[in-house]
Amino acid sequence: MPWSERLGEVDLPVRAGLPALTDALRGRGAAVLWAPPGSGKTTLVPPAVADLGPGRVVVTQPRRIAARAAARRLASLVGQPLGESVGYAVRGDRRSSAATRVEFVTTGVLLRRLQRDPDLPGVAAVVLDEVHERALDADLLLALLVDVRENLRDDLRLVAMSATLEAQRFADLLAADVVEVPGALHRVETVYAAPPPGVLPYDERGPTPAFLDHVAAIVRRALAERDGDVLVFLPGVAEVDGVARRLGGSDAEVHRLHGRLPAADQDRALTAGDRRRVVVSTAVAESSLTVPGVRVVVDAGLSREPRTDHRRGLAGLVTVRVSRAGAEQRAGRAGREAPGTAYRCWGEAEHAHLAAHPEPEIAVADLTGFALELAAWGSPDGRGLALPDPPPAPALAAARSTLADLGAVDDAGAVTERGRAIARVPTDPRLARALLDGAPVVGPRRAAEVVALLAEDVRAPGGDLGAALRQVRRGGSGSPAWKAAVDQLVRSAPPGEPGERLTDDLAVGAVVALAHPDRIARRRPGGSSYLMVGGTGAVLPRGEAALAGAEWLAVADVDRRPGQRDATIRSAAPIDEGLALEAAAARWTEDDEVTWSSGRVVARRVTRLGAIELAAATLAEPPAERVGAAVREGLRQEGLAVLPWTDAARALRARMDFLYRTLGAPWPDVADEALAASVETWLGPELARVRGTRDLRRIDVLAALRRLLPWPEAGRLDELAPERLAVPSGSAVRVDYDAEQPVLAVRLQETFGWAETPRLADGRVPVLLHLLSPARRPVAVTADLASFWAQGYPQVRSELRGRYPKHAWPEDPWTAPPTRGVRRV
Repeated sequence: MPWSERLGEVDLPVRAGLPALTDALRGRGAAVLWAPPGSGKTTLVPPAVADLGPGRVVVTQPRRIAARAAARRLASLVGQPLGESVGYAVRGDRRSSAATRVEFVTTGVLLRRLQRDPDLPGVAAVVLDEVHERALDADLLLALLVDVRENLRDDLRLVAMSATLEAQRFADLLAADVVEVPGALHRVETVYAAPPPGVLPYDERGPTPAFLDHVAAIVRRALAERDGDVLVFLPGVAEVDGVARRLGGSDAEVHRLHGRLPAADQDRALTAGDRRRVVVSTAVAESSLTVPGVRVVVDAGLSREPRTDHRRGLAGLVTVRVSRAGAEQRAGRAGREAPGTAYRCWGEAEHAHLAAHPEPEIAVADLTGFALELAAWGSPDGRGLALPDPPPAPALAAARSTLADLGAVDDAGAVTERGRAIARVPTDPRLARALLDGAPVVGPRRAAEVVALLAEDVRAPGGDLGAALRQVRRGGSGSPAWKAAVDQLVRSAPPGEPGERLTDDLAVGAVVALAHPDRIARRRPGGSSYLMVGGTGAVLPRGEAALAGAEWLAVADVDRRPGQRDATIRSAAPIDEGLALEAAAARWTEDDEVTWSSGRVVARRVTRLGAIELAAATLAEPPAERVGAAVREGLRQEGLAVLPWTDAARALRARMDFLYRTLGAPWPDVADEALAASVETWLGPELARVRGTRDLRRIDVLAALRRLLPWPEAGRLDELAPERLAVPSGSAVRVDYDAEQPVLAVRLQETFGWAETPRLADGRVPVLLHLLSPARRPVAVTADLASFWAQGYPQVRSELRGRYPKHAWPEDPWTAPPTRGVRRV
């Protein structure tokens, strides 16, 4: 019986667009369906596509909970048990059979199938749901499927379904038509409910307790003012738990809904009951899921998005404002079944300033898994693939560097056999590496347990991952999902011994260290803080005593907030130095280091694990070039004043500087920056004997400077920039080259009869004459001696001859004989 007959009584808005959709698929083989949330896309489109011909229709969902719920709903509508005509496959859980025609899967599951066999045998069509969410896996899957259609399977039908008006963008990528279904969602009234003055929605630690109080108060207000069940949107599991606790004692049943819950608890939250309900949810309820009975939405207005510090290799989630598109999608949950109300926990004026759409995950997320998928596909840089947005070059480079460290790609970025083995493990590449390399050390089962612990993000009490492992083994929070993940991972683990020589705590630490070798940390000497292999400092939260005092830690989760010097360790396990060295063997180095420190050259042979110094020994005979580099750095830090500058050295430097400024090359630049940069050239072999400022002060700077003199031009040094000039009295007076223009300070009486101002540097620069009184004080400054004799001298003579009667003050300085001392009587 065709699906259309079995679902004939299901009247949803999208039904009106199904004829146009199937026509587009018969024509071009691809289509983009735009329809608002709640219009029935997920329920009615896959059966309509299945009616086009034989073969399985695979429908992707961004989350496991959505895939299971969509399959369960469609199976109930056709009146069959799950696993017959309708099935699902998610990580660690599958309900499908050879008879399954419509299979709901997560994007990750289909990516792995596609990598194993790009032909997708038995699959007639793929329906990509919620493409507007711009999840990283979804963007990549769309690009790979377009590549398959163009090069392998032109008969493979593709449908991309979007709930936002960006549908044309995806249509261009798929070379497809857009089918629009306006939909008939019920009217949703919007109520803005801003928090009280002074209450911040979130800070660097996440949503504030006062704001969660406000959200809970709005939920109680909604229960009092409106009928129907209430769906509450919060950014994360901790906030879901916090608001659920705050609603204790209300008349309604309070259900939590998030991806870490056991499937049975998720099902209860998605099933209408006899009593009024409040469903407190993360973003899992934004799309694909229908929570029956909901007439009211309370939206906290916050979202969690990935952010990565690519320089330090620290990835995590941050709290941000929801986008306008996200807020509209959340509000639409209230109008799926009847008119409803959306309470927004922010002001109407603030709404206009929200971003129009969320950031695509490719722009902000860690790209290591994405880069491995590209490499395994044979396109390491993604060039030629129909990606909605290209990956940012720095993030992709960081990801490829990580993969190279894992041995997953070669120097050209092509996937290795080890990389293919890592890609076959259904988890992040770092965790896959930890499973493959950890199984022989701690045993396959324990390795799988720890990897599942990290993959499922099980919260560690006091940050202690060893305690978290013991907790989930006993059936604590998160254990159902964890157990399912363990069973799946064990099948991917290589064989090995149980690894009983290690305690559980050390086994956890070993696997975490293999997953995140850059986060292996050692306690700093004399303190409580740690230094990680990657170079970031880290501290344990105050009051967390479980790990305090451990010399070495394998850190699984760490974040570094703005303004903090060190990152904060959120979860870790102890390890010993031997395990640390094994896990981070690629970061082990032994280098000779010659540096300038505290006024001296320090030469050491240093053994490090990344940024962590393990051992050091004095280097007796460091290479001269390394010493020179260290001294250059010392001179840069402390300045050339640490050298023993004699008067003769300063004078030569000033003359050379004058010629460089006046004539240029080949006369050398002897400014501070230039001398510091060429220290090996002019200080020469003397550097090898330098170990500190005391040795620097023994250097013959005058001789060192002379090494910079250019030959044969240096033969004219005394002609171009003489150290002294002969004056009419017969004296040889020193020229001062420290100023911009050379200065000759000479007593006026010694210059009588000197008609022309002397010029230097082949006549280019006149000397600036400082004419002195008998007391050697300047009475005139001139570079034009002739003008001074004619105009300035008569006034000087008038003022000074009475004060210095024993000195010559002739009326005619042009012809008067120059004198060195007092005149003869």
